[in-house]
Amino acid sequence: MKQYTSIKVKNVVIGVGYPKICVPMVGRTTDDIIDEANFLKKIDPDVVEWRVDFFEYVKNIDKVKEVLKMIREILYDKPIIFTFRSYSEGGEIEATREFYIELNTSMIDTKFVDIVDIELFNHTEDIKQLIKRAHENSVSIIISNHDFNKTPTKDEIISRLCRAQQLGADISKIAVMPNCPKDVITLLDATRIMKEKYAKRPIITMSMAGKGVISRLSGELFGSDMTFGSAKNISAPGQIPIRELRKIINLLHNNL
Repeated sequence: MKQYTSIKVKNVVIGVGYPKICVPMVGRTTDDIIDEANFLKKIDPDVVEWRVDFFEYVKNIDKVKEVLKMIREILYDKPIIFTFRSYSEGGEIEATREFYIELNTSMIDTKFVDIVDIELFNHTEDIKQLIKRAHENSVSIIISNHDFNKTPTKDEIISRLCRAQQLGADISKIAVMPNCPKDVITLLDATRIMKEKYAKRPIITMSMAGKGVISRLSGELFGSDMTFGSAKNISAPGQIPIRELRKIINLLHNNL
């Protein structure tokens, strides 16, 4: 019998009940990002993600720290995910291995973030190094994988989620692109199997774009513990405005 552990971040418990709603911030300028943070404070998502790869000065680590401090001061009671998404996985810019490690390590050390997203297809030693540093600073780690071209097989989806868990992820995440309705079913059933048989900690799964919208709504039934909605701008295809997303998730939650 596998043991399962939910993750508590600030006052949010990820891994039980309804899927927690995360809204990404994707501003390019400091002013844009601060405006987003103030707007998100009003609409009250469960979790906020800063997609730092959108930031115009992302390569300047001191500036990133300054803006992160401002975000933390505004969203002082919200769990914050720090994410640099690489270009190969749908991000805005590419970065060297050295910069990726330095950026994430530096933000972990500030203790202004609660969760850091690290991509699965990094060097294993880099992932383990970042997990160790994060846990020393009481920061949780998402290990993620994104395929913007296709939906892998059910076994491959499960395999990637299991690998993330085995590497030490507090939360394992995969997002895939459907090319037909069957692809969406593949993702949903892989999620169900992962949750029922293998997941020892929370997982996040989604099928992207319009075809995959149902996967962003039905996490509580199939096993995904977080969903991503939008406020002013989207960070990935298929994200639903948070107000609509919350209504539908509450409707499903109240009928399960």
